[in-house]
Order: sequence, then C-alpha cells, then structure tokens
Amino acid sequence: MAENSIYSGLKQLGGTTEMPESPELAELERVENPQADVTYNVRFTVPEFTSLCPMTGQPDFAHLVIDYVPAKWLVESKSLKLYLGAFRNHGAFHEDCTISIARRLVEFLDPQWLRIGGYWYPRGGIPIDVFWQSGEAPSGVWIPDQGVPPYRGRG
Repeated sequence: MAENSIYSGLKQLGGTTEMPESPELAELERVENPQADVTYNVRFTVPEFTSLCPMTGQPDFAHLVIDYVPAKWLVESKSLKLYLGAFRNHGAFHEDCTISIARRLVEFLDPQWLRIGGYWYPRGGIPIDVFWQSGEAPSGVWIPDQGVPPYRGRG
C-alpha cells in the first residue's frame, strides 16, 4: 500500500484489535471518499447488536440498520464494528443507544444524510423500535426500504 494512500492513517484495520471497554472509548476511523462526486447510499446492517438494560443489567438485543449518504468521509467498517461491539457492556435504554450511535456518526462523518432504524427485540412483552434521520434524503439517490418487518406477535 502506498505511503500516501487514503488508507495510510488507519490504525485498527489489518491487525488484532481489542474490543473497547465502552462506546465513549471506541475510536472510529474514516477515510476520504474516493467517489465523493457521486451521490450514493451506504448501508450497514447489524442483526446482532447488544447492550445492557441500565436498570437490571439484563442484555438487550436489536437489529440495527444504518444508511448514510457520504460526503467527504467514509467510516472504516472495522472501527464501526468495534464501536458497536463496545455497547455489549454498556447500560442505556434503547432510545439512548440508537440516537447516540446516529449522533456520533453524523458528528464524525458529516454525511449528506444519515438514517438509523433500531429494531429492538421485546423485553417485558414490548418491542421498541427507534427511528431517526438527519433530514430529508438527497434527491436522486436510491435508498431502499430497511427490510425489517414490524414486530408481530401471535395477534
């Protein structure tokens, strides 16, 4: 890899990296978007996201779908995986986890647009879905449905 490539500043990719102890300590990394002149959508699907209930310490599980239209920056996927994995021992309500992830990515990447869907599995018989987006999606970009059906019990 060339010394001056867009990838030369990455620290976590290509080697063993410890799971961060908390989301606050996780280091997100980014690279310049080599296709910044094109408006396109990037999707990360996280079907096994876990965090902890801040009251009981019991595990909570979610299926996250993160869509973003990059501007100058792309998030490096291993650093995103480690950041999201750091929630495994983090206590917060579903809403806080979902919105915190979105806000950190928006602050870090300054994308044209970002949307997150947090589809949380039921606890206490109630599923909680959390949705947020940074604004209107740019025109002309294909942003498919997130593909996660609403929770249906036996009803």
